[in-house]
Amino acid sequence: MSRPFFHGKLLLVLSIYYFNGVFGREAVSVVKGIEFEAQKGRHVLHHKGRKRSALFDFDVMSFGARADGRTDDTRAFRTAWKKACESSGSVNLLIPKGTYLIGHIEFTGPCNNGYLKATTDLSKYGFSAGWVEFGWVEGLTLTGGGTLDGQGAKAWPYNDCPTDSNCKLLPTNVKFMAMNKTVVRGITSLNSKFFHIALVECKNFKGSKIKISAPSNSPNTDGIHIERSSSVYFSGSHIGTGDDCISVGQGNSQVTITGVTCGPGHGISVGSLGRYRNEGDVSGLLVRDCTMTGTTNGIRIKTWENSPGSSAVTNMTFENIVMNNVTNPIIIDQTYCPFTSCTSMAPSRVKISDIYFKNIRGTSSSKVAVALECSKGMPCQNIYLENVHLDLSSGEKHATSTCKNVRAKYIGTQLPPPCS
Repeated sequence: MSRPFFHGKLLLVLSIYYFNGVFGREAVSVVKGIEFEAQKGRHVLHHKGRKRSALFDFDVMSFGARADGRTDDTRAFRTAWKKACESSGSVNLLIPKGTYLIGHIEFTGPCNNGYLKATTDLSKYGFSAGWVEFGWVEGLTLTGGGTLDGQGAKAWPYNDCPTDSNCKLLPTNVKFMAMNKTVVRGITSLNSKFFHIALVECKNFKGSKIKISAPSNSPNTDGIHIERSSSVYFSGSHIGTGDDCISVGQGNSQVTITGVTCGPGHGISVGSLGRYRNEGDVSGLLVRDCTMTGTTNGIRIKTWENSPGSSAVTNMTFENIVMNNVTNPIIIDQTYCPFTSCTSMAPSRVKISDIYFKNIRGTSSSKVAVALECSKGMPCQNIYLENVHLDLSSGEKHATSTCKNVRAKYIGTQLPPPCS
């Protein structure tokens, strides 16, 4: 059951895990050079000023915060933040333990940009936790060019999810839970242990000018994962990672992705879907004006075989996409299995319909540039390809298409030629 918002105001819930602080203490998160620090039951926002002078504390309670969950503490937070940012020395912005009711708030400078490093001690994180989490907040704006370095290289050897379906999930760099009217702009995520950014049950979310980076062999480091969310918009971002640049999971509607460059990575994916019972439908996805370079997939829809429940994927448009030396530029895979072996041969029960691929151009590193492998139990319907021009990167003969359990509809240029 989701938590209610409070009459247009909000309950700010920060779940904060440790990272190595600049003074040897332990701390977490950054906005405009401000670090959230956890010290003996209280949350601290720590800012390094221009001078290494005395350390000053700015307690939100001293600026009028009540922390009773009923009184509006917005002004106290803004005032304390402003004073901390203006300080010329090193400061702590203290947020004692409590429940704070706050309205729209922007944590911005003038403060120096910050660089966060996550602890590599996995015992500091809970199961399926985020390193930095924001939850049940309405009207949050997160900006400023800060960097969150998950230091994932030391954790990746412990990720056995590619081979174990019951694996323990490593922490996500930044997780947004049940947020509404959120703006995230200009942040950088490096070397996450698991997903870089995850949205769960969010509404009216806008992300832009985001930079995400991890090695191509880093496991399960999806750049942005979206699940059970609606009215989500990402634009003008650069993502290079070891898994999907963006993965659109179950239960999403009205998601728009524009102006994203992807590579390295596994492309922009819908799914995987159909693994669990009672998954929500996915509809209203628009991916436009994006570029894939050297990725192992381009645009992909992936669903599991033998899905325990039925669901639908419908009303999606992928338009004006450039592929540069991409393997599998256009792929629908309804026999998805990421593990070493999958024994079930039952068809997927995810119904795919009303999918549009328009103005897809560039080069394919795989001979098969268009692969439409739909479920034999629920064949795809209304799959449209319009003006597709994909040459082989090698310059050899034309690429080819393959189709199963689908009768696609073709408009305009078709290279590779349509399935026979």
